[in-house]
Amino acid sequence: MEPLTGPAPASPVRVFLLIQNRLLREVLVRLFRKRSDFNVVGESSPSDATPLALLESSCTVVILDSFPPVGCVGVNAETRANSPKMIFIGMECNERQFMAAVRSGASGYLLKDVSAADVVAAVRSVSQGEAVCPPALSSTLFRFAAQAALETTVDGVAARPDLTLRQQQLVSLVARGLTNKEIARHLNLSEFTVRNHIHRILKQVDAESRSEAVENLRLFGYSISA
Repeated sequence: MEPLTGPAPASPVRVFLLIQNRLLREVLVRLFRKRSDFNVVGESSPSDATPLALLESSCTVVILDSFPPVGCVGVNAETRANSPKMIFIGMECNERQFMAAVRSGASGYLLKDVSAADVVAAVRSVSQGEAVCPPALSSTLFRFAAQAALETTVDGVAARPDLTLRQQQLVSLVARGLTNKEIARHLNLSEFTVRNHIHRILKQVDAESRSEAVENLRLFGYSISA
């Protein structure tokens, strides 16, 4: 895998290493401390981490080697904007786990075969508002977005209004420009009944005018000639 690349940020990135594997944690600490554009503000195993430690570190990026994340770095809709960016490293190429990580607020997801240079570049990219994931899993995001858009479209489509035969006759006369009085005479109804029919039709098709109701019904597939 080719190392990820990205320009160095203007000020040091404040990194907190929340790594279970002690050897890996120590290697990463040395790796980041050798670079002037990073500032290691904390390092700990997940079992020893506390919300206060993360808060006081004012870290901008948290690197984790286990999923799900410990409670102190989990985010929700209310805290996501002010939470440090999370990067998971040493992960499996597993779509279910990947999507769970994305939903938990992850900005980076790196597999077990990544290099040290990949981790460094990922932190740089994430600190600048970008997201990092393996090419093998990027298609998962596209499929998820496409499915979500499809479900939104399906859910947002209003049901086809079920007009009675009388209402359909009335709408056809409205489309021809007849007044309520003319429609009443044509259908042998009272003007009051015609007004009630039109009021109900406007509500059924979410229209504010007679002409809009006619156009909406045409969009729903009703054959209405002027």
